[in-house]
Amino acid sequence: MAKAFFRLQKFLRRTQFLLFFLTAAYLMAGSLLLLQRTRLVMQQGSRGTPSNQALPVPEEMGRAGVTEPRALQGPGPRPLVRTDALQEPALDQRHSPHWLTARNSELRQLRRRWFHRFTSDQEPLQTAGFKAMKHTAEHKGTYMGCFTHDLRERTLKGAVFYDLRKMTVAHCQEACAERAYSYAGLAYGAECYCGNALPAATAKPEECNIECKGQKGSVCGGVNRLSVYSLEELRAGARPRRNVIYRGCFKAPENLTDTFPASLIQSNLTVEMCSEFCSKKEFPLAVIRGQECYCGYPTRRFSLRQGTDRLRCSGTRNASSAAGGEHCLVYQTPVQDTRCTDRKFLTTKSKVFVALSSFPGAGNTWARHLIEHATGYYTGSYYFDGALYNKGFKGEKDHWRSRRTICVKTHESGKTEIEMFDSAILLIRNPYKSLMAEFNRKYAGHLGYATDRNWKSKEWPDFVNSYASWWASHVLEWLKYGKRLLVVHYEDLKQSLIPKLKEMVEFLNVTVTEDRLLCVENNRDGNFKRSGAKQKNFEPFTQEMKDLINRYILTVDEALRGRNFSGLPREYVPR
Repeated sequence: MAKAFFRLQKFLRRTQFLLFFLTAAYLMAGSLLLLQRTRLVMQQGSRGTPSNQALPVPEEMGRAGVTEPRALQGPGPRPLVRTDALQEPALDQRHSPHWLTARNSELRQLRRRWFHRFTSDQEPLQTAGFKAMKHTAEHKGTYMGCFTHDLRERTLKGAVFYDLRKMTVAHCQEACAERAYSYAGLAYGAECYCGNALPAATAKPEECNIECKGQKGSVCGGVNRLSVYSLEELRAGARPRRNVIYRGCFKAPENLTDTFPASLIQSNLTVEMCSEFCSKKEFPLAVIRGQECYCGYPTRRFSLRQGTDRLRCSGTRNASSAAGGEHCLVYQTPVQDTRCTDRKFLTTKSKVFVALSSFPGAGNTWARHLIEHATGYYTGSYYFDGALYNKGFKGEKDHWRSRRTICVKTHESGKTEIEMFDSAILLIRNPYKSLMAEFNRKYAGHLGYATDRNWKSKEWPDFVNSYASWWASHVLEWLKYGKRLLVVHYEDLKQSLIPKLKEMVEFLNVTVTEDRLLCVENNRDGNFKRSGAKQKNFEPFTQEMKDLINRYILTVDEALRGRNFSGLPREYVPR
């Protein structure tokens, strides 16, 4: 017994000595690491904010549209889940239009995890490294200073651009210079404003302290603060974004001076002279009648809806005497019509929960652009598309059930998902066009085109077989389970924009002015329209595909008429 006790005592002493040695070694290693990190921080502090360190985001940025790190569908790293976990199911597994159900449940869980991580890690803005950030990076504009920025009464009243991932000073300057503006201002690290008048109220230099989203070490304004640059040198060598666009020959209003806010009488007047004058005055239209130049907007007095024969505007377009008497020539300047670009979230929660439902590729993003600019309120989304959010669709980051948006985008077609909404705008497009648009988006993004190799691969016929049935079932299920519907055909909206947009706005219970609708028409394309139809040297649809799609078209057309809606446009209904 004594011998066993002695052995136990000896073992405990050795263990105690071993624990003491390990503890000492741990403390020494920790001390050395702490000294090394302290030295590194001191060296970085002497140089300012390191180039690879992003500045923390101020809380006020939430309302300005700062990127939340839950961009599940957008580009960039996704540390919470493998990239392939967010990919859509293989085509051979997607023969049902309900394939999105499981994926959406996963996405909603990931959104919450992203959001909680973001809010828990958020810190107030630090300004210790502010001096290290530059106002004169690799760009040619002249820095004018830091100015106050009021969203309600903007001084830079020209075009507005958002890029919540890649905004740089040079990008903003080039965008404004290409549109003939004299000044470019950046705010919130991601917003670009253009104008021809320098803001009057200056701010302290240190108040412009938010780093550009796409250029570390450079300042892009602050919270309600603008970093303003003069573009005179840049404009001289700028490549125009587009030439002055000829809009047509129109009958002149009875009193031109009352209709147009700015005018110029110049001998030997040219289109270039009139366009430059109107651009400096920040007007999107340049109107020429003889030696007279007028600047303004489309209005009820001058809506640009009914053009006349160009022969009535005698002479060539570029001659100063091209128009006279009762008719005038109209040109679109590079200046953006900004009467309808202001948008915000609803101040109170909406009592009616409205869906903007469509099959993918049916023009939902374009319809959202029109609705946002017509109503002045953001639209939401059942999903989260980082590419749309980064280009100014700020409702993307809002929870789809927040009721702070005027309507919510969805491609869902299940009974449960449909009955969650009180009413819906059901957007329908020619399935041939929708299938091609969605195939382009899947393989080349919102603005790109799939390659010929994609079209000729086995993915295309599998895609058609899977998605064609979804196109039909999407409409049929909304007709069956939707509580209150407004059916809008994409082709009708494109052809008769103002009347159809009026119907949509009235359905959303929003009152808008005629001038605002004309502004929307003037900015109808937005930033997510593919530039023209890329012509293919082959027919992507086989006869078997056409037979399948045509049967679905007839089924949907019959269902619409059975619910007392107008049938599908005759242009693509089989006869």
